[in-house]
Amino acid sequence: MNINFWEKKKMIRSLLLFSLLLHSTVAQKPAGPLQPVAHVKKWSTLSGNEPIVIARGGFSGLFPEGTQDAIGLSQDISIFLCNLQLTKDGGAFCVTGATLDNATTIAMFDPKQKTYNINGRNVQGHFSTDYTGAQIDQNVSMNQAIFSRPSFYDGVSPLLNVDALLSSKQPPRFWLNVQNAAFYAQYGIRAVDNVLEMLKVYQIDFVSSSDIGFLKSINGKTNKTTKVIFQLLNAMDIEATTKQPYGTIVKDLAAIKLFASGIMVPKEFIWPVKPDKYLGLPTTLVADAHKLGLEVYASGFANDLFTSYSYNYDPTAEYLQFIDNGESVDGVVTDFPATASNAIGCFAHNNTLPKKGTTLIITNNGASGVYPGSTDLAYQQAINDGTDIIDCSVQMTKDGIAFCANFADLIAETTAMTKFMARSSNVPEIQPKSGIFSFDLTWSEIQTLKPQMINPQGNDFQRNPANKNNGTFVTLPEFLELAKTKSVGGILINIPNAAYLASKKGLDIVGAVTTALSNATFDKQATQQVFIQSDDTSVLSKFKDIPSYKRVLYIKDKLDDIPIQTVEEIKKYAEVVNLNKNAVIKTSESLLVGLTKAVKELKDANLTVFVHTLRNEYMSLAFDYWSDPNVEIATYIQTANIDGIVTDFPATASRFMRSPCSDPNHIPAILPANAGDLLSTVPAELKPAAQAPLPPLQVSNVVDPPLPPVTNLTKAEPPTAPSPPPSSSGVKAFGVNSVSSLMTVLVVTMLYAGH
Repeated sequence: MNINFWEKKKMIRSLLLFSLLLHSTVAQKPAGPLQPVAHVKKWSTLSGNEPIVIARGGFSGLFPEGTQDAIGLSQDISIFLCNLQLTKDGGAFCVTGATLDNATTIAMFDPKQKTYNINGRNVQGHFSTDYTGAQIDQNVSMNQAIFSRPSFYDGVSPLLNVDALLSSKQPPRFWLNVQNAAFYAQYGIRAVDNVLEMLKVYQIDFVSSSDIGFLKSINGKTNKTTKVIFQLLNAMDIEATTKQPYGTIVKDLAAIKLFASGIMVPKEFIWPVKPDKYLGLPTTLVADAHKLGLEVYASGFANDLFTSYSYNYDPTAEYLQFIDNGESVDGVVTDFPATASNAIGCFAHNNTLPKKGTTLIITNNGASGVYPGSTDLAYQQAINDGTDIIDCSVQMTKDGIAFCANFADLIAETTAMTKFMARSSNVPEIQPKSGIFSFDLTWSEIQTLKPQMINPQGNDFQRNPANKNNGTFVTLPEFLELAKTKSVGGILINIPNAAYLASKKGLDIVGAVTTALSNATFDKQATQQVFIQSDDTSVLSKFKDIPSYKRVLYIKDKLDDIPIQTVEEIKKYAEVVNLNKNAVIKTSESLLVGLTKAVKELKDANLTVFVHTLRNEYMSLAFDYWSDPNVEIATYIQTANIDGIVTDFPATASRFMRSPCSDPNHIPAILPANAGDLLSTVPAELKPAAQAPLPPLQVSNVVDPPLPPVTNLTKAEPPTAPSPPPSSSGVKAFGVNSVSSLMTVLVVTMLYAGH
């Protein structure tokens, strides 16, 4: 074992304060009016106690399973589950699977593979039964078995030796899961003898196996404190002793009760997932098992493995489905024990608490992670989810109608390509690629289109495809009426492309917004906040004389530093700055590097700071957040001191801010990631290269020239040489596309064919 690496682990463990996640400490702190009184909760588990968290290999969502780092970060909040593999001389190691290949460096030690028949299937690879315990101990290290997870720690730690772990000074609570007992028996390795010998020497809380013959062999021979659990594999897999599929065996719970005190089942046995990847109706398995006195443990949880669109990429929502929605399972088996622990200790039973803290939840085109953005359904969902501010990014039609849409180019978010491909054009002042722009279509034409769900992480991470074309676009007056009727906390109106629209299209977007707000009396009321956002300071200056409005300067780019001269210039135009999240916390290769100076510099000048855009999909999250959007939210609020978060998933943010654990002084608490802590554990030769500092934000990058007058396109004018309008500070100028019009249309069609 690399001792220096182990010392780094202890440092990060201390910094992350995982002990605060230990639920039993809640009862030691007097409960205030908003705190759950954990010790008087009645759970619908068999025992009436809260469900337990079982960590597969420790914190294996981050570190390779069974490594000391994985164990150390999970020990205080979970039971350690070891998937047992045995060597030919009885050595016991913790590695998930039938072979050693995915999770270890065995191929570097022995390039040759073998093929064995396991439960009727031929399996090729490297098998622990072909090696001695000493060979494994001395020559093989652990890898991260799931390739989307950090590979920085591959080959650093040896395989976990069960005897070494259980004989240590502070062994974790231990669950021993015996894999492939019948296979071992074929080669003269009696797993029964190995396990019974361990039980004589060590405290083992649970022993489980998918082999009924093995479980019957140890029945009555274990300690009274050790629970025997039957692990059911996938429904169509064949059990080694009875030769029946597990989907059939699970129907006879009374028979299982004869040799086990509980069952561990794939989570789909409880909440089935239909072929379209949405949840089906729940089974009665948990209730039926509890009636017979059987405990039920659900397995297969991992924040970074997609399971169902019903959860909207929110791992906490999935845990709550099993523990806070009807009969609760008695425990969950997970690769991310912290998220499961938080679901149990922080979010279960807390869905009616009021929002705490002053940080605003601001939508990004409504609940655009659930419904197509900027539609009536997206806004209604956001309101239902508890957002504070709903937003409308205003676009203009050819006939002067202001409506809500994220982009002037309608290709990505509508079905415009199928109807108006011939209307595609190049507008380099707005974007480098060709598009079908709202200002070239009338409102009646746009109303013939359907909205389309955008998948920011690519089509491999689709959002709610059952509703990908649902909802209707709303005009700005309709949006304002919705905000007033539903009494949301406020609105944010984003105004893009004002200079281009005025000079090239004869459209007064600023006037349209001003009139709509006035007609809806938002300029004369104080009950709902009004934010006017733009990346163009000349737009913001148009609203300086309306004190009830707060002006927001939108900065989309990464940056490290905002000099005082630039900050003072910003204050002339805005009270709020909306920063890209990478301008707040720097990342490199999905690792948090450190905080920028930007937020402090802005707040020192009494400016309010928002951050955009937070999302649930684990691919959008740095490794430091453990594939858990709650940790990212906590980091931007507690560490970066952000005043408002812009999100595609307001339900996730709202649930976090209603939890007592959103208070870092509460026990337990959801604590932020510390930028640089995880980076410090990465071996030096694998650390990302240091990034050159970005140039500071200069005044010239912020201040824009005055808006041009609105061109009267109905008045005949002599032809003049074309000249581009003044570029907004937030928009980069692009060269004219030299590709032919037909080829451009074909390329765009291919690019968006997946929508």
